[in-house]
Amino acid sequence: GPLSERPLMEVRLGELHTWISTCSFSARGLLGAAQRAWSSYCAKYIHVKQGGPAGISMLLAGYCLLSYGWNYQHFKQHRWRKYH
Repeated sequence: GPLSERPLMEVRLGELHTWISTCSFSARGLLGAAQRAWSSYCAKYIHVKQGGPAGISMLLAGYCLLSYGWNYQHFKQHRWRKYH
């Protein structure tokens, strides 16, 4: 198909610059890309016939890492106050 309709994983390295130039970086285009990525994630890991807890556990692990990163300064200061 046309280059603009190919997913990123099917674009060759030599075509990458042309593929990026065909992408829409407007608010609607970015929202559509996020929606396609979420639906692709759900289709691959959540809505499967014989799935395990892999999709939910990856989502939970990502949330835990993200929240730890957001609160790292608070945890670091609490550690110093706790023992000194």
